[in-house]
Amino acid sequence: MTTTAPDVNNQSAPKPVKARRGGGVIGNTGLYLATGIAALLFLVPFYLLIRNSLSTDSEITGENWKFFPTDIQWGNITEPFDDTTVDFAQSMWNSLVVGVLHTVGILLICSLAGYGLARIPYRHANKVFYAVLFTLMVPAAVTFVPSFVLVSSLGWVDSYRGLIIPGLFSGFTCFLFRQYFLGFPKELEEAARVDGLGYWGAYWRVVVPNSLNFFAAIATITFINGWNAFLWPLVIGQDPSAWTVQVALSSYMTNQTVNYHLIFMATAISILPLLFVFLFLQRWLVQGIAQTGIKG
Repeated sequence: MTTTAPDVNNQSAPKPVKARRGGGVIGNTGLYLATGIAALLFLVPFYLLIRNSLSTDSEITGENWKFFPTDIQWGNITEPFDDTTVDFAQSMWNSLVVGVLHTVGILLICSLAGYGLARIPYRHANKVFYAVLFTLMVPAAVTFVPSFVLVSSLGWVDSYRGLIIPGLFSGFTCFLFRQYFLGFPKELEEAARVDGLGYWGAYWRVVVPNSLNFFAAIATITFINGWNAFLWPLVIGQDPSAWTVQVALSSYMTNQTVNYHLIFMATAISILPLLFVFLFLQRWLVQGIAQTGIKG
């Protein structure tokens, strides 16, 4: 009786068994829980803002805290616009004009400066770039008084020119644009030059259309900073007709009286443009920040 040896070649090799990792569900649950808690903490100021803006002063300062007012004061919505001491609508318009023009000017001037430092060959380009970086180390308090004296001598007090023009250049924004343009594909610009475009044509027709995400990110941050500016508009806008919304909000709180529900309602109305800008540009904002080029 003969026995045949098993065919080793026909036997398939045993498949490696993957070790199951424990704690995956627990880890995801903890991550979602931490994210949810952080989101709730982020929404607490907005809840307080809405709750207090629709309440009376006695409910805001009372000892018995209620999650939401018993009698919602819908009339508080129109009260900032009905106040005769402060032209709240005019201050909103002033902030909108200042924010939009400031944003457009920053994008144009700083993007051109950053593109020139990144692409146009010039033997003193590095020196100019270092001079721009040096301005970041100068405190704003040092240049505040000289800037006011200059603006006052030009007769720009209580005007849009005094509110907008002194802040039309930002060394940090110029630095961000330069870093971004250094990482921009040169092949696109070389193709534009083959078609006969110069530096301006390549910038306007090729670079800008392909950099809208980054421009949107810078525009969002710049508009928010311009809208929330307080000290410079307070000094320049000496007449109530030239007040921005932040200066108008500060006028509701004096040494004699504090109108709490009016402050909260006016604040809630004043942040609506910021929420609209952020929600509208949110997708481009995230993509643009990822393309800043600082890591290079």
